[in-house]
Amino acid sequence: MKVIECQSYEALSQKAAGIVAETVREKPDAVLGLATGGTPEGTYRELIRLHQTENLSFQDITTINLDEYAGLSGDDPNSYHCYMNERFFQHIDSQPSRHFIPDGNASDLEAECKRYEQLIESLGGADIQLLGIGRNGHIGFNEPGTSFQSRTHVVALNEQTRQANARYFTSIDRVPKKAVTMGIQTILSSKRILLLISGTSKAEAAKRLLDGQVSEEFPASALHLHPNVSVLIDQEAAGFRH
Repeated sequence: MKVIECQSYEALSQKAAGIVAETVREKPDAVLGLATGGTPEGTYRELIRLHQTENLSFQDITTINLDEYAGLSGDDPNSYHCYMNERFFQHIDSQPSRHFIPDGNASDLEAECKRYEQLIESLGGADIQLLGIGRNGHIGFNEPGTSFQSRTHVVALNEQTRQANARYFTSIDRVPKKAVTMGIQTILSSKRILLLISGTSKAEAAKRLLDGQVSEEFPASALHLHPNVSVLIDQEAAGFRH
């Protein structure tokens, strides 16, 4: 696990975007594993800038997203379909037919998990997977206690995760109680993983991750089992290291 400390959130976002851009330049038809939430927003902004000012083309890429809320249609403003369109896809030259996000509104969520997992396998997994980390160490929506062997599955979101995401909704009651997420084994099938950790609220999770103890009670610790992980951490989150 390679740890890269960045001066600020902006520097972290630029570094992460630079690594993704390098992947796309080396392999124009790369499979990009994408994440949502607050942390990757700066990375997407920087990738859009590189597209607009440095001719970085996404024309041949395929994207696979980590997760989606259960029960939200793709055009719901709080869905991750909407998040990705607004914050990234509509600003670049990628092909919408090659954007893959779980269908949280599927009538049979178990069948949707199986379909999504098979899709990822058929693509050979992500060439590079972007990840954030939850305060409780979740990656994707894999909450503490999730098996490291897990593949794409339906999860019940715990209260801490729902509270953290409530800021995007009009009230906590509107935050879905379930989601479809890539499993930990699915995430580990990526060729390279880029974990972004930003802000004082994530400092405790960062400290626990970098302590190196591997346990299913702290899902992100599974990343120690992967041969190519870069952790980009800003100074606010890395305060404990100084």
